Amino acid sequence: MRALTIRQPWAGAIAHQTKRVENRTWKLPAKHHGARILIHAGAQPDRDAAVYGDHLDVYSAIVAIATITGCHWSDDWQCCGYWAFEKAYHWTLGDVIALPEPVPAKGALGFWTPPAEIVTAVEAQLQGVAS
Repeated sequence: MRALTIRQPWAGAIAHQTKRVENRTWKLPAKHHGARILIHAGAQPDRDAAVYGDHLDVYSAIVAIATITGCHWSDDWQCCGYWAFEKAYHWTLGDVIALPEPVPAKGALGFWTPPAEIVTAVEAQLQGVAS
C-alpha cells in the first residue's frame, strides 16, 4: 500500500467533502492507475486555499483511503468539477473512505510506503467502517 501526502485543506476536502480530483504538475505514473492509496494530510497547510468546513485542521496523519481512477491534462478550469484547476494534471479519485480517526504518520514527497504499523492501524479502522 502506498500513500500520497496532500496539504490541508485539500486532504480533508477529499476525505470529508466532495473533492474527487487531485491537481498535480506531474503526470500520474502508469503503475499507479487503479491503485488503492492512503490519503495523508501533510504537516504544512496550503495558505492560499479557500476551503471551509470540519476536519480540515488535521496535520501529519492518514485521513482517508481512495482509488486512483484516472489521470488527464487539462487547460480548462473545472473540467472535472469545482475542484479541478486549469493547466494541471487531474488525478481522479473514487471509492473514498474517510477514516473515523486520523492515523498519525510522517509523510514524504511523491508516493511513499508507510510503515507496517500505520497500514495495520488504517486496516483496523476500515474493518470497523465496513461492519
